[in-house]
Amino acid sequence: MSEAIEPLTPSTLDPQDWDQFRQSAHGMLDDMIDFMAGVRSRPVWQQMPDEARARLKGPLPLEPNSLASVYEEFQQLVQPYIAGNIHPRFLGWVQGGGTPVGMLAEMLAATLNGNLGGRDQAPIEVERQVIRWATQMMGFPEDSGGLLVTGASMANMIGVLVARTGMLGAEVRREGLGGRRLLAYTSPAAHNCIARAIDMAGLGTDALRLIPTDERHGMDLALLAETIERDRADGGVPFMVIGTAGTVDTGAIDDLAGIAALCRAQKLWFHVDAALGATAMLSQRQRHKLHGISEADSVAFDFHKWAQVPYDVGCVLVRDAELHRATFASNPNYLARETRGLAAGHPWPTDFGPDLSRGFRALKVWMSLKTYGADHLGRVVDHCCALAQQLAARVVGEAELELLSPVSLNIVCFRFLAREHMDRLNTDIVVALQESGVAVPSTTRVNGHIAIRCAFVNHRTSEQDIDIVLRAVLETGRRLAGASALARDPMERAA
Repeated sequence: MSEAIEPLTPSTLDPQDWDQFRQSAHGMLDDMIDFMAGVRSRPVWQQMPDEARARLKGPLPLEPNSLASVYEEFQQLVQPYIAGNIHPRFLGWVQGGGTPVGMLAEMLAATLNGNLGGRDQAPIEVERQVIRWATQMMGFPEDSGGLLVTGASMANMIGVLVARTGMLGAEVRREGLGGRRLLAYTSPAAHNCIARAIDMAGLGTDALRLIPTDERHGMDLALLAETIERDRADGGVPFMVIGTAGTVDTGAIDDLAGIAALCRAQKLWFHVDAALGATAMLSQRQRHKLHGISEADSVAFDFHKWAQVPYDVGCVLVRDAELHRATFASNPNYLARETRGLAAGHPWPTDFGPDLSRGFRALKVWMSLKTYGADHLGRVVDHCCALAQQLAARVVGEAELELLSPVSLNIVCFRFLAREHMDRLNTDIVVALQESGVAVPSTTRVNGHIAIRCAFVNHRTSEQDIDIVLRAVLETGRRLAGASALARDPMERAA
């Protein structure tokens, strides 16, 4: 006799008491608003204790827990130990500070739970409007294509793949490279995601030629032209040049107009990684530094950096929308397109990128631009660049500090001077500041030296924060340099 199977009890994940849930949700929202409003009262970063880490290594929960108890764990184990990029003295990496409007937009988008891979729905029209706004920002033609993605790493990947299609045709998707040695060009200051994109596109990292930079850390165009000519003579197939608008180390900007002219003459694809710098196009004072970006064939950038939209949301723009579509479009039976019904509205976003499952990240961009306005975001850029210039001037005026690179946009690289072991000392200064919770700078290497790197991205950062950071650097540097000198000289330490 077969075993009787008892029917499952009908179940839902909605709350049994919506009023009680509403009360809990209002409390969480109030807490998060307080958290954002009181950001200055907390350390920028604090290390997560071992006990908290251990509690987050528990087994899969099999039985339900109350929402209140889960939220309590969030408050104890997660909320205090974030990286801190919403704090005004988070200066180490180029990460936006987020906004209250962005926070609310995330809640609204999550409630709608839209999948923006395709189909005829309003959220996709919102994304299309955001793409149109982005083309206006960059000075691209109205009929350009584009897509919102996780970030500039994916946007740069898409740029490389479209450039590959532009060189070899859509047949490359079926036939592969056919033994052809495609070559791309960028500077050593380009983001690592460029090399990764070349790798994942199947070209091999040796296909990426790194062109040395000039004294302002921009790509040397004369060497670029020479390298392209030499590679062609050697049987290679140059196909694209990647310029950078805001390098990760120093914020330097390549000569975009010069690269555009070279690419036109050489019939090469011109792509710009503007992950950092694109939002400067909204600034009346800074946009001239990106002259030439509107002549690019494709541009990658992030809204979650200077535009302050919460993570994650990047954007890729492609001048030739049909070529963009030819790089990714497919039409399996289960994704058949119609002229009516929910399956209408083509081409779909999935025709322009690798993802079919895509969240409604467009809403937070749309609401941010509608609420704050492009001009206001441009003034945030101006404010950050002014703060960077102020810090640079203060560094130059301090005998114990040395400015290591010109300030192109918003990144300042400098070091504390000592008689010896300066690289180790400056690394220790940065770690000490991070662990103190006072500020979070980072390190990079400029002209062979370890630099203290401060990137001004957060709209909350003020001149007062420059005073706090500079004082902390000087006090920490003096203390560590003095301790190091005593450790090296036992006689002096004994005295």
